[in-house]
Amino acid sequence: MEVLIKILQFLMSLSILVIIHEFGHFIAAKVFKTRVEKFYLFFNPWFSLFKYNFRGTEYGMGWLPLGGYVKISGMIDESMDKEQMKKPPQPWEFRTKPAWQRLIIMLGGVTMNVLLAIFIYIGMLFIWGEQYLPTENVKFGITVDSLGMDLGLRNGDNIISIDGEKIENFNKIPEKLILDEATSIQVIRNGEPVDVKVPQGFLSRLVKQRNPGFISIRFPFEVEKFTPNSPAKEAGMQKGDKIIGLNEFSISYFDEFRSQIPKFKNQAVDITVVRESDTLLINIPVPEEGLIGVYPYSDLDHYFELREKNYSLIEAIPAGVARTYSGIGSYLKQLRLIFSPEVKAYESVGGFITIGNIFPAEWDWQSFWTLTAFLSIMLAILNVLPIPALDGGHVLFLAYEIITRRKPSDKFLEYAQITGMIILFALLIFANANDIIRLFN
Repeated sequence: MEVLIKILQFLMSLSILVIIHEFGHFIAAKVFKTRVEKFYLFFNPWFSLFKYNFRGTEYGMGWLPLGGYVKISGMIDESMDKEQMKKPPQPWEFRTKPAWQRLIIMLGGVTMNVLLAIFIYIGMLFIWGEQYLPTENVKFGITVDSLGMDLGLRNGDNIISIDGEKIENFNKIPEKLILDEATSIQVIRNGEPVDVKVPQGFLSRLVKQRNPGFISIRFPFEVEKFTPNSPAKEAGMQKGDKIIGLNEFSISYFDEFRSQIPKFKNQAVDITVVRESDTLLINIPVPEEGLIGVYPYSDLDHYFELREKNYSLIEAIPAGVARTYSGIGSYLKQLRLIFSPEVKAYESVGGFITIGNIFPAEWDWQSFWTLTAFLSIMLAILNVLPIPALDGGHVLFLAYEIITRRKPSDKFLEYAQITGMIILFALLIFANANDIIRLFN
C-alpha cells in the first residue's frame, strides 16, 4: 500500500507539471496564431489511451508516463515530422513567425512551471503558514550516527553556524553543508566553542548515502504510546512517564536509552521514571529484540519552541515569490554539484524510483504540494539547459538567430534534434540504471 501511495502521488504530481508546462507552450502559440496540432499528457507511441479533436487540436493521453508534448505546426520537435517540413511554409506555422515570437512560445512552458511554483507556495503559506524549529532552540543539542561521527560531530553538540554563517532553520543544515560545499561547522561542546573541519571527501559520502538523518535532534525520553503487548506497559509504565535511569545508568535523553537497552535483552532491568512529582522504579523484562515496546513523543513542539508565522493573502504573495527564487537558487547549486570533483554528485543521480521515493508513504497534502513545487522548479531549470530537444536547445538556436540574423537550416535543426534526443535517452538510462543498481546494493 505504501508503494501504491507513492506511485499515485508521483503520477498525480507529474500529470499536473506536464499539463501546466505544455499549456505554457500551447497558450503562447495560440496568442501568436500558431496552429497546435496535438496536446498530450504522456507519450503515445503506437496508440493513445484516449483522444478527441476540438477546434483543430487533438487532445489525448498517452500510455508512456515520461512527460508530455504539444505538436506545433511547422516546428522540428520530438515527432520528427519531416514530411511537413518539406511542404511550403504556411502563415500559421511556427517556422514563419518572427524569431521573438518563437522565443516566447519556447519559453512558455518554463514560465508556467515557475508561475506554478509561485502559486503553490502562495497557497501553502496562506493556508498553512510557516512553522520550523530554529537552530538556536535546539536546546539539548544533536545526536549523530556513524557518518556524523566521521564528520567530527558528537552527541550533545550545539550547532552555532556553518562556515561562520548562522542557520535559522535547523532542518536546513544538511542542505547548507552539501549545496555550499561547507568546510567547517562551529559548535558548542561541553560549554566550549569548537570548530569542526569537514573532512576531505565527506560531502561525497553524504550525497551517496542520501542520509539527511546523520544529524538528529536530541530530546528527553517522555513516553507517548506503547506497542501492542508492550513489556513496559504490562510492567506498569504509563503515558507521560519520563525515563531518567536504566539500572545503574543515568539517562537524560532518548538516544542514550536507545543505545543502552539492547545490551540487556533477555534480562530484567530496573527503569527509573518520573511521574508527575514522584520518582518510581519499574522492573521490566527485556525480550530478545532488545526493545520494551514504548515510543517517545514525536511532536517537536512537545520539547521545543517552534517558530510560526501566519500569512494573509497579500503577505503570502511576496513570500511565495521569494521562496520560489530561493528554490531556483538551491536547485542550480545542486546541478553544480554534479560537476564537482569533490562531491561527485553525478554518481548519485536518480531516475523515476528516486523521484517517486521522495513522496511520503502516507498521503499528506502539504508534503505533496511542497514536492510538486520543487519538481516544478526542477522541470523549469532542466528544460532551459542548452541541450537540443529540450526547450533550452530551441532557445539557444533562436538566440543565435536573433543575434546574427541568420536562421539555422532545417537540416541542421533536424540533426540537432536527433543528437539531443540521443543525449536525453542516455541520461535517462544512466539515471534509472543508478536507481536499479542501488536497489541491489
